[in-house]
Amino acid sequence: MKLLKKFYPLNMGDAIRRVLLAWMLAATVEFFLLPSALRSLDGVLGLAEMSLVRVVLLTAAGGALLQAFRLDAKLERWLTVGVFALFAASCLIASFSWGFLAVCMIVLAILVVYAVFGAAPECAPKIAPKGKKRWHVVTFIMAAVFFAFVSAWTVCRLYSFVNSTYDFGIFAQMFHSMKSAGAPMTTLERSKMLSHFHVHMSPIYYLMLPFYWLFPSPATLQILQAAILASAVIPLWKLGRLHGLGEPIRVLLCAVLLVFPAFSGGVSYDLHENCFLTPLILWLFYAIDAKNIKLTAVFALLTLMVKEDAAVYVAVIALWLFLAKKEQRYTALALLVGSLIWFFAVTAYLQNVGDGVMSYRYENYMYDGSSSLMTVIKAVILCPMKALFEAFEPQKLNFILQTMLPLAFLPLITRKYSRFLLLIPYFLVNLMSDYTYQHSIFFQYCYGPLACLMYLTVVNAADLPKKSLQVIPLCAALILGMGFFHETVLPVAERSIERYEKNQAHYDEIRTALEVVPEGASVTATAFYTPHLAQREILYDVLHCTSEQLFSTDYVVLQINARNEYASYNSSPDIYDGYENLTKLLEARGYTLFYELEDVFTIYQR
Repeated sequence: MKLLKKFYPLNMGDAIRRVLLAWMLAATVEFFLLPSALRSLDGVLGLAEMSLVRVVLLTAAGGALLQAFRLDAKLERWLTVGVFALFAASCLIASFSWGFLAVCMIVLAILVVYAVFGAAPECAPKIAPKGKKRWHVVTFIMAAVFFAFVSAWTVCRLYSFVNSTYDFGIFAQMFHSMKSAGAPMTTLERSKMLSHFHVHMSPIYYLMLPFYWLFPSPATLQILQAAILASAVIPLWKLGRLHGLGEPIRVLLCAVLLVFPAFSGGVSYDLHENCFLTPLILWLFYAIDAKNIKLTAVFALLTLMVKEDAAVYVAVIALWLFLAKKEQRYTALALLVGSLIWFFAVTAYLQNVGDGVMSYRYENYMYDGSSSLMTVIKAVILCPMKALFEAFEPQKLNFILQTMLPLAFLPLITRKYSRFLLLIPYFLVNLMSDYTYQHSIFFQYCYGPLACLMYLTVVNAADLPKKSLQVIPLCAALILGMGFFHETVLPVAERSIERYEKNQAHYDEIRTALEVVPEGASVTATAFYTPHLAQREILYDVLHCTSEQLFSTDYVVLQINARNEYASYNSSPDIYDGYENLTKLLEARGYTLFYELEDVFTIYQR
């Protein structure tokens, strides 16, 4: 019995510290076993020579020994600092970069603080009293301004023919199909009749359908996206109150979110289901902190419905909840099991029935020649420094500054170390991948991680002992966010709005001219016209469809100056005569010129 008691953890914190220390030791040993020529983190050759079995066995053995000997907790914390410093120094010698050095120093500083002071316990939040309605009005006005700004920007993009098949035309056609037949079918997405849910499992779109049914226009989708994003201030406000923050502080928090560059910048590539993630995940955090099991279940389910990879957010939140709040561990286990079941079920469906899982975005970790996301997990277990190295590559440093400075680095200011688990989505989705768009503020990939970062901002600000200490970093965050917004997002949005206002008569003429194509007719069109022709069952993109598909449609709409659209019809790669060649082919197939807007587009009818 005495022997068994030695292996029974004193508490969860002790057990986790020992496992992490043992894992760090095992990974360090495995790294030193590599020949020096294979120690570079820039590539996967070293990973391919490492042994996952050995790392797991060494971790298990080390954890068992640490548990058996039960060293002083402070000594174990300092051992963690030492092992990490040794591992980091060795990796920096093998693969130096300034970004990698910076992240190693940040992690080392966090570990030193942990070694000196230990971890702070989680405390129950103190609800702030209800205040005056004027602060609600201020927040509502800010959200309304944000809504108007995003709506104007995205609708002007639509009406000035800036958005195209990818990624707006496919959703415009999908919603037409959902309205008319109830199913999310498109021919644009993969040049064949296909359910969008074979590409991404996003049943959350059905929440938008009633509004689209009332106002069946592509512009409705852009406006709905703006409304969904603006609604995130509601759970954020409620979270602030739940954690004892006064109303002026909550107004500051909402302002920080609304000017956060990636929050509005994420719409610059038009509609995506990811826009649901920020409000839904914030609602999930609120439900958890309010200990409302029913709301937790509802918002966990809604989050899972956003996309197949949304399970990552629910699973990470479940892990954090399990470690941070003992009284909610059954809830955490239910969330974890539910998210894993959903993830594996949906990915199996996409692999076997659908279009597959987009794991190619993590090719920088695929050391075993597979395309499995499990390989990414194995790679991180084998060499956690690989993840840090990839996350802080030089080309990602600007993105890190654009996303952390507008929060004044508040997500990192805590001694409640279980909260660092909530940084996993930020690392996994935005930083670890080499897929360029995932570390850009102008694409939709920031919406999920942003919810976790905002939650950390709320709870870490609430932990600051004085109101002045809460106000100062949030004011700094707001000023920095406004500066980044002014320099990055605002000029892009202004150009779109000014372009439409300057050429409104011309764009209106094009839209009116496109209306001559009958609603029920099948159409092939160039990319920037497909969103405006999406109210039909059969619609193809000239660039992506086969010639057989093109010649099967009743109408062909061709933008005259879009020479890149006709690459497959060019006489040779360096001769851009694809448009002329295609029109000749159309005429040879019996098509006749149906309508022409001079120097803009032509419409051929079969």
